[in-house]
Amino acid sequence: MPQSSSQESEIIREIPKEEEPQYDYDLFVIGGGSGGVRGSRTAAQTGAKVAICELPFDPISSDTRGGYGGTCVLRGCVPKKILVYGSAFSAEFQDSKEFGWDINGDITFNWKRLVANKTREILRLNGVYKKILASAKVEIYEGEGKVLDAHTVALTTPDGEVKHFTAKHILIATGGRAVLLDIPGKELAITSDEGLSLEDLPRRVVIAGAGYIAVEFAGIYNGMGSKVDLIYRKPTPLTGFDEEMRAVVASNLKGRGINCHPNTNITKLEKVEGGIKVTTDKGNEIITDAVMFATGRKPNTKRLGLEKVGVELDSHGAIKVNEYSQSSVPSIWAVGDVTNRLNLTPVALHEATCFSKTVFGGQPTKPDYEFVASAVFCQPPLSVVGLTEQKAVVQAKNDILVYTSSFNPMKNTISGRQEKTAMKIIVDSATDKVLGVSMVGPDAAEIMQGVAIALKCGATKAQFDATVGIHPTAAEELVTMRTLTRRINPSGEVIKN
Repeated sequence: MPQSSSQESEIIREIPKEEEPQYDYDLFVIGGGSGGVRGSRTAAQTGAKVAICELPFDPISSDTRGGYGGTCVLRGCVPKKILVYGSAFSAEFQDSKEFGWDINGDITFNWKRLVANKTREILRLNGVYKKILASAKVEIYEGEGKVLDAHTVALTTPDGEVKHFTAKHILIATGGRAVLLDIPGKELAITSDEGLSLEDLPRRVVIAGAGYIAVEFAGIYNGMGSKVDLIYRKPTPLTGFDEEMRAVVASNLKGRGINCHPNTNITKLEKVEGGIKVTTDKGNEIITDAVMFATGRKPNTKRLGLEKVGVELDSHGAIKVNEYSQSSVPSIWAVGDVTNRLNLTPVALHEATCFSKTVFGGQPTKPDYEFVASAVFCQPPLSVVGLTEQKAVVQAKNDILVYTSSFNPMKNTISGRQEKTAMKIIVDSATDKVLGVSMVGPDAAEIMQGVAIALKCGATKAQFDATVGIHPTAAEELVTMRTLTRRINPSGEVIKN
């Protein structure tokens, strides 16, 4: 919510005004991903003079390669979703038989064609982002930006020329980079960057990790016919999500033929005849064609020179910011994954919009992280909004009411696929407000976006129950779940089943 002027002076640190010099720009942005482009464009729309810099385009990121559009558009959400779409056809072909379709002859998959089409699309989007900036009258630079002082950016162009620019405000929006496990043979592994652009589809893949990226790529490669081994440290994948939903996802991964290795770590990679040998801490050895590390990402701050100018970083290298995205240096701000707050593209967009309102719009605005929906595009997908059952119990002042449903989707009743949809609603017993909703099943993400609006508006369980459903859909289950599964008190005790 916007703050009063008295609050503003206390919370937002002002730039010293003893000598107000003339700057080249009101705002210089380092990083042309979702957050940087949104921050640039919205600031320019207020009349501010804005410039932005980004590394030259490449589908695979490095210290010197990137591209306008950033991780999400070029080597993250967008190309990944394209590959998810491509991989999902294999299950559709299987399911079509009981719907009367006879497929005569072999069905073949052309990885090179899909990757070429994916690359063509991200190149198009790279150009779209530049056009968006140009239409907003943002000055666009290509090269590596570094911070020299509180108001100066050094830009090294692709041909090696170094240019200096001054700005009243600097916004850092450089995102994050995938990291490799520090084990012997790590140079043999790839990350999701390379995984989206491999020259050939590997027949065998080992994926280390249990987060979004790991389970999504497991589904992608499996759907395209690769043998997939998914190795993760915990009993179930997707730490931080609702425990029941995690169990459903794990079951679905196995049901689709993915070899899951819970409670397991990779200790060594070796190049051997016929591929790469993966050794685990259980003593198992797996020979594979490719190993993907999807074990985390790190804020991309290493080459920015921030610490030299007094910008505080946390132990992971993320820029420390206040509630308004302002760093310890008053003129330097940061949004998106580089701050390691809530690392989702729509959140970076939201933070950037709030930054522009605060700095250039005269409306100090804090990002609002309540009821941010998210989705994991495993197959079928998981989507959530609000609190998990576990978090609700920890934060509860009142008893928590839990409603659950598990059912066979209509399509599966004909296809014979053994894959249930699962849903959960978490309710505060005293206020009847819905605190969280989770779903694993077809179209979960599309359904959850609408649910997020309801929760943002403060919807109660009674309002869910009073809503007439659309039939026949899976979504209607959310407005017909009236039988209480369990009641949990603030101590975590189940007091009714």
